[in-house]
Amino acid sequence: MMVEEVKKHLTEVIIPFWENMRDDTYGGYYGYMDYDLKVDRKAVKGCILNSRITWFFSNAYMLLRDEKLLEQARHGYEFMQKYCVDREKGGVYWSVACDGTPEDTTKHTYNQAFSIYALSSYYDASGDKEALDTAMELFHIIEERCMDEIGYKEAFDREFKEVDNDKLSENGVMAEKTMNTLLHVFEAYTELYRVSGDPDVKKRLLWILDTIAEKVYNPALHRQEVFFDREMHSILDLHSYGHDIETAWLLDRGLTILGEASYTEKLRPIILDLTAQVYKTAFDGHSLANECEKGVVNENRIWWVQAETVVGFLNGYQMAPEHREYLDAAKAEWTFIKEHVADKRKGSEWYWMVDKNGDPVVGEPIVEPWKCPYHNGRMCFEVIRRNIDAT
Repeated sequence: MMVEEVKKHLTEVIIPFWENMRDDTYGGYYGYMDYDLKVDRKAVKGCILNSRITWFFSNAYMLLRDEKLLEQARHGYEFMQKYCVDREKGGVYWSVACDGTPEDTTKHTYNQAFSIYALSSYYDASGDKEALDTAMELFHIIEERCMDEIGYKEAFDREFKEVDNDKLSENGVMAEKTMNTLLHVFEAYTELYRVSGDPDVKKRLLWILDTIAEKVYNPALHRQEVFFDREMHSILDLHSYGHDIETAWLLDRGLTILGEASYTEKLRPIILDLTAQVYKTAFDGHSLANECEKGVVNENRIWWVQAETVVGFLNGYQMAPEHREYLDAAKAEWTFIKEHVADKRKGSEWYWMVDKNGDPVVGEPIVEPWKCPYHNGRMCFEVIRRNIDAT
């Protein structure tokens, strides 16, 4: 039942909504829709937003084999190649104006990673070798220009001179390295390795797995640390529930693609521990809290956290079928999403945020540079692909 409901939601709500955000004047997809469902056609277009939309339509096509979805992916891809990639200095901008003119020329490792993610999937969907070539170029840029002896640096100006990491720092700290960027470099490289088989990409994936296991994962607190200084020392007491449940299943997927038994043995206990801790501390029987900072829980229900919760608990159940409670949790979370997080107003998609009772937080936009079909679309793909009977 859940699989059928999710597929219907994908095809009747999420896909049509993002098709309607297409900009046929300047290319790409419109960058902003406010809470009242008004589209700002002049808004800045985040390059992350457009790469995630390109990734979404590429994977929707590969799942559903509807040619119009591939055409939507191509529309996003062409905008990325024409406007988001800096042909002079290399790398991908943070954002462009509505007409494609560079707006924020910051080069962020996180942003390069999501372009790799989109380009790799688009290559798989379309067979366009140019997409894979660009993805590999960005891989080498990250590895050659965004690294120090400890790991991945994050924020740079257009010429790749390091600047403050204000785009991914929050909670009152300015982090030089983050778990979030490391996770999504891993995710992007996993997709790149899946479609290319490149040995250098595999080498970096294994290095990232070691770093997560040895520097990011905190076995005493059964969580990942989030914000770090340059030497990868944690600088804030923060438990990000959404990132931990997302990490759990993304690591498992990466291990499956890598096929390295020793790394599976090393990381499997961490995956199971993260899943168990999130279930124990953050899931209330129907939905997942946002995070816990210095012992204070943020009870709001964020759209992407809820989406990752469904996939993370389904994955936990598949890894350890004796934990039927994870399957029940995924089912309950989906019920919460369809009843409260999915915005039932005509022409909308999901709310950005609802409170723990499911009431929408008024004023938060429906679309903006971070709010896209990446998390909720991917949730749909994973539920359909896994095809677990959760009736």
